[in-house]
Amino acid sequence: MNFEFLNDPAGFGLSEGWLQVAFNSPYWQILLAGLLNTLKVALPALLLSTLLGLLIGLGQLAYHPLLKGLCKGYINLFRNVPLLLQLLAIYFAITQFLPIASQAWSLGDHVFLSKSGLAFPTFSEAPVRGRFSIEGGWALSPEYLAVLLALVVYTAAFVAEIVRAGVQAVRPGMRQGALALGLNNAQTTRYVVLPLALRVVVPSLSNQYLNLLKNASLGVAVGYPELVSVANTAINQSGKAVECVLIILVTYALLSAVAAGLMNALNTRVNRGAL
Repeated sequence: MNFEFLNDPAGFGLSEGWLQVAFNSPYWQILLAGLLNTLKVALPALLLSTLLGLLIGLGQLAYHPLLKGLCKGYINLFRNVPLLLQLLAIYFAITQFLPIASQAWSLGDHVFLSKSGLAFPTFSEAPVRGRFSIEGGWALSPEYLAVLLALVVYTAAFVAEIVRAGVQAVRPGMRQGALALGLNNAQTTRYVVLPLALRVVVPSLSNQYLNLLKNASLGVAVGYPELVSVANTAINQSGKAVECVLIILVTYALLSAVAAGLMNALNTRVNRGAL
């Protein structure tokens, strides 16, 4: 194996990403940009899926039958349909049913949604509708939106079940004691039930977060330039298949190790003092 090719010009660039790369950029810089694109979609998906899963998990325990049924239906639907199919369905929906950029849906004064993606203001510039496209601002590509939404709705279904199990694992006496002290249902859930449920929830969430991180590699199916997609192009350009695959394996192993270490630290913190 020879990794000297990493310093050679890659001969291709990326259409989006935090790191700007051009056709004459070396392979290592292109691969780094792919890694950053992986994190660009995985980290927001992790946060959003946690929030959505928390709401749906608590919704399963609601007394209102309609809300409870909708939450259970969401979980049964998205948990049992393969993530790749959800990703393709969302991507085709974005590219087929949204209007073209010149007729983009306006969400407020300076937010536009179209086949070209989602455009919104930056700190110094607001997007405007042009004759053929949305000009200015910051744009999220349809590929990015598809991967983000697919990761969020899929992972949230599993997070919701973890939250439900964690809340139900809290002894009923803890809730009853909080209510007897004068706390209402919302306060009891926020200050008593959820902190105790975290001791059960965090270890299971670790597995889901690791799965989300690895599932971001499915962006290759819709052309999102994450690490696997970029490495696949690098293989075609350089012929260094073994080296590129090894780079992917080592990178994901390191990312998983870092994520597991952070979740283990969080688990130790929330279980400190537990009997």
